[in-house]
Amino acid sequence: MGQNKSVDFATGLFIFLGLAAMFFLLTQTTNIEAYGDEGYTVTARFSNIGNLKERAPVSLSGVTIGRVKKIEVDPERLDAVVTFTIDSRYSAIPADSSVSILTAGLLGEKYLGIEPGGDIENLKDGDEVLFTQSAVVLENLISKYLFDTASGGEE
Repeated sequence: MGQNKSVDFATGLFIFLGLAAMFFLLTQTTNIEAYGDEGYTVTARFSNIGNLKERAPVSLSGVTIGRVKKIEVDPERLDAVVTFTIDSRYSAIPADSSVSILTAGLLGEKYLGIEPGGDIENLKDGDEVLFTQSAVVLENLISKYLFDTASGGEE
């Protein structure tokens, strides 16, 4: 009977330590600070956003500087309007910068990448980025390649 209690205690302790380790890893790998609303809000229009999701990272030179806040469809122009927040520390982004929807890795999640322009004016709260590049959808590339190969490459 005594040995059974010690095995139960050891099992419980092992599970508790495993959960504590998972919680620790979760808090170390999640950038909770970047989910805040501090900063300025900018919008961009895309014809195809792929599977871009809210809270996706916004990066400049590979550094996360903001998050996607909202994704909507404009009922008049029938394009996607992506609203994102940029941390107030990064207020010197030129107004003629371009925004692209990029993929982390070959099949990874989508994120917004900002390519700085050369304008003297900087992006401000409420501005709209005019130069955008929509997501590259892997399925479209594959089907284009397959149909091009099937037709013999002649157009």
